[in-house]
Amino acid sequence: MAIKDILIHVDTAKSCPKRVEAAIRVARSHESHLTALYVLYEPSIPPYAEAQLPIELLQIQAEALEAQAVEAEKRFRASVDKAGVKAEWRCVKGDPVQTINLHARYADLVVTGQAEDRDLEWMSAAVSDHVALGSGRPVLVIPYIGAGKTIGERIYVAWNASREAVRAVNDAMPFLVRAKEVKVIAINPRSGASGHGEIPCADICLHLARHGVKTEAYQAQAGDLDVGDMLLSRAADDGADLIVMGAYGHTRFREVVLGGATRHLLEHMTVPVLMSH
Repeated sequence: MAIKDILIHVDTAKSCPKRVEAAIRVARSHESHLTALYVLYEPSIPPYAEAQLPIELLQIQAEALEAQAVEAEKRFRASVDKAGVKAEWRCVKGDPVQTINLHARYADLVVTGQAEDRDLEWMSAAVSDHVALGSGRPVLVIPYIGAGKTIGERIYVAWNASREAVRAVNDAMPFLVRAKEVKVIAINPRSGASGHGEIPCADICLHLARHGVKTEAYQAQAGDLDVGDMLLSRAADDGADLIVMGAYGHTRFREVVLGGATRHLLEHMTVPVLMSH
């Protein structure tokens, strides 16, 4: 499957320009159409408090939010025009997570950003979690520090033989077939038919080879080290510029419960992570 439609979540976070720059590079590389989605949300104000706020104050707040959207659009259009990428801008009112998940269903890839503790843009903290688990689409999360010079030339695949990992590998195929180097790693591999099989990573590497992807297989025991820490450490040592992994967890109403490795990577990632659920 080719990547022809990319949706990027744009907001007022300080890291957003780096996210846009990374999305433009991916769109240009894959000759994709890039759609920016900016969600105008209404801050939740309790009825008793809203009744005490002057109408003028609420109007000023609404105008300020719209002005931020206008400035974000100007920056986005200037960036895509300079890069020569086909793009469009969408500004939609509504619940951020529900709106992004809805628009994500009509894209091949969704680009979101890693949340930063000091960032006042609260939406960034929730978007990647919810979209990864609820959109049904692969999500490319860009670190708040930005991506490196390349995205997808040296790929690390976190493999645990689960349904989520299978989905992630399949969704990442447009990147994998173009990569110069692909390494598949199994951390704490499980033996048996329901686990990694007789030789960890052998079957998935054979499958990728039939798609023309040259891979190297590795396995490691984390011991007392966190699985997410080991994955990030090994990826950094090998100079990976993209990590592919399954997003483990579930959503319940507006609550998101992520697996330990997924949560750890979203919090501590230093290179882009492509995840699917």
